[in-house]
Amino acid sequence: MISMILGRKIGMTQVWDENDNVVPVTVIQAGPCAVSQVKTQATDGYDAVQIGFGDIRAKNVNKPMAGHFAKAGVEPVRFLREVRVENGEEHKVGEVVTVADFADVEKVDVIGTSKGKGFQGRIKRWGQRRGPMTHGSHFQRHPGSIGQCAYPARVLKGVKMAGHMGNERVTVKNLSVVRIDAEQNLILVKGAVPGAKNGLVAIRMA
Repeated sequence: MISMILGRKIGMTQVWDENDNVVPVTVIQAGPCAVSQVKTQATDGYDAVQIGFGDIRAKNVNKPMAGHFAKAGVEPVRFLREVRVENGEEHKVGEVVTVADFADVEKVDVIGTSKGKGFQGRIKRWGQRRGPMTHGSHFQRHPGSIGQCAYPARVLKGVKMAGHMGNERVTVKNLSVVRIDAEQNLILVKGAVPGAKNGLVAIRMA
């Protein structure tokens, strides 16, 4: 069984459960994802399948990828990801993964790329405190001490400083599956998932 499906984050809304409680959910348009390549222990040294998602114009596909899709006999897609499986020989090229495969799944892990915030200071990036704003203090949002004096005479690794924030791979684990709409290829999970709207996410069975 393929334990992952690719999708696109639509946005957040709220639904009501059977006890009339409001549940905040993220709507994800997931799949259908066709298998474009199968890797087995005999041919590649490990078992995995390659699944694809996202529409793309034929003129925007380069020649190597066009040949890859033509050999598999599947439509070109924008994104490709590998998923490890227990036995690759059980799967075939052209097999389709849909949200209906997640009908009996209660918890999922959602993997995405967080929103990029650019270069940020230590207060926003790490939640550190600022200095006093009055009485002539010149230490307000500036970084304080970053090391010792004469020894070890260098900045220790791992000191939280200003730098690039966001735009990194984030995994949110054990999100509850609230509802699945197989007709519209939608899956609703409780809570927020990383990334901006229309961003690529991977949904993995927890």
